[in-house]
Amino acid sequence: MKALVVAATKAELASVYGHFNLPNEHFSKSPHFDVLITGVGMVATAFALGNLPVLNKYSLIVNLGIAGCFDTTVPLGKVFSVTKDSFADFGAEDNGGFLSIDEMGFGKNTFFSKSSLNLDLPKAVGITVNTISGNAKTIADRQGRWLAEVESMEGAAVFYVAAKQRIDAIQVRSISNYVAPRDKGSWNINLAIENLNQWAIEFLERATYF
Repeated sequence: MKALVVAATKAELASVYGHFNLPNEHFSKSPHFDVLITGVGMVATAFALGNLPVLNKYSLIVNLGIAGCFDTTVPLGKVFSVTKDSFADFGAEDNGGFLSIDEMGFGKNTFFSKSSLNLDLPKAVGITVNTISGNAKTIADRQGRWLAEVESMEGAAVFYVAAKQRIDAIQVRSISNYVAPRDKGSWNINLAIENLNQWAIEFLERATYF
């Protein structure tokens, strides 16, 4: 069995592509793992995974990417294993409050990683959103409700598909920015990608254990 590495963009896996001499394609194969580039966001991610006819041949899905962090004491570039992730804006507004799809009785918001592998990384709680948090009220509401530490636009979608297909899944995120009013000048995407790829290359070089 093989692992499937999933990322939103090729840029997030630039060094992985180069190190393993992968074809510059959105779906690339290698002996022990394949790479799928889905596009940004939960809809694109779910579609790309669902449209992959060989998904059930994989024993593990590895979601890699950058993320925002709610804790401004965490250094940019730090790499986390996200073990719990929720669709944070999937539900209904209710007189100034929010009802999750769980609370409405129509489904699930929260999904979990599943793997017996020791990733040797600090663990984090994530949220997945359609709209990146960018004002104080939204940030406080989402962090308070979900006890979120990191924010992405794809993570929970990967966990959702993996759970439906009964495939083990992990999510690893490197911090590129803080969840705050938008200020791209304070971000460090290059460092986040560098650290993410360094971890991913070391992990995938041991890919025979899949």
